[in-house]
Amino acid sequence: MTTASSRMAVDRRTFLRGCAGAALTIALASAPRQVKGSAVEAKREWRNKQQGMAYRRLGRTGFMVSEVLCGGDPIRPDNYKHLELALDMGLNYFDMAPAYGKGECERAYGKLIAASSRRERVFMNTKISSFNDVRNRLYKEIFDSLPSAKQDAIVKKARAMRERRGVEKPGYFLKYFNSQDRQFEPTYLSNAMRPDYGHRVEGSSEFRRTFVESIEGSLKRAGTDYFDLVMCPHGANSPEEVQVPEIFETFAMLKKQGKVRYLGVSSHNDPAGVLRAATESGKYDVVMMAYNVINGGYLERAIREAASKDMGLIAMKVAMAVATHHKALQPIPEWRIQKVHRIVPGDMKAPMKAYLWALQNPNISAVASNLWDENYIRENLSLAGRKVQLQPA
Repeated sequence: MTTASSRMAVDRRTFLRGCAGAALTIALASAPRQVKGSAVEAKREWRNKQQGMAYRRLGRTGFMVSEVLCGGDPIRPDNYKHLELALDMGLNYFDMAPAYGKGECERAYGKLIAASSRRERVFMNTKISSFNDVRNRLYKEIFDSLPSAKQDAIVKKARAMRERRGVEKPGYFLKYFNSQDRQFEPTYLSNAMRPDYGHRVEGSSEFRRTFVESIEGSLKRAGTDYFDLVMCPHGANSPEEVQVPEIFETFAMLKKQGKVRYLGVSSHNDPAGVLRAATESGKYDVVMMAYNVINGGYLERAIREAASKDMGLIAMKVAMAVATHHKALQPIPEWRIQKVHRIVPGDMKAPMKAYLWALQNPNISAVASNLWDENYIRENLSLAGRKVQLQPA
């Protein structure tokens, strides 16, 4: 019987053997296509290009992003000026969301770009943080109106879906923040109801209103008139959440208005499932998913398929597999830390090795990194462009 751990080991060996060939494939795919009479071309868009920083193409967006990005968790109006150093070192991508500090992260970035007209030096991404809550609330309102026998049947179906998909199996599911595991129950209750009640929910005008109001608020807080990228949903927990038609219709409307340029999605739970669904939809340009030295084997095939469709891929929660600032999740299991030390040679901290591990995958455009202060900036940005020979786990 094939175990999860053995599958991961096989996937890791396949990844190591394939790195050189995959790197060549991506390099060729990224080169401008010289097709006479055709507008099809691998475009490039540069911002804040600095010597010493390495950049990769973010899929079909053409954004040449710094290999290390700035995540939004620690960025607040009283903690952002250190990012001036990051800009000087060539960082050019800011990640944010209304959920980070109840909008305070976006306000902080707004203060940063207001100085010296920095907006055109960076790519800015925000998210629609409340989208999943609206979906689950609409389904729950229907659920509460049903007879108890019907409710019991739906709950049973939802549990069976979760178990069948294996979204919580150890090694694939990692807990990165305290409320993360509590998102499965409402998500799968909604998914179980979708075949019978989706016609009453998935086309709801509340989705459009939520999307529009969220973007308008984010634009105001960040002090910009457009976002290069918007991710909806923020933290998709299942494939069904990237199949809501109103996402695409509302995005198209906002894009026509010049307020957003490209569409993405982020995912902590079931990242491979969400990535596959986003790729198959043909609607998403970028996926930012939890990808690290622990769960990586489960995502490799989905990543290769997405890259073949020119999807931009950002790895997040890379270092949180081996380190965390959430006290409730400390200490990190020692075996995880020892694993990254075995795989990545050299005398470095485990989180730095974790980033290096992810950056050896040529299909990954960048890693999202929490830059708490200047020390984190100097350490994490120093990893850009570094190549290492990964060792067996």
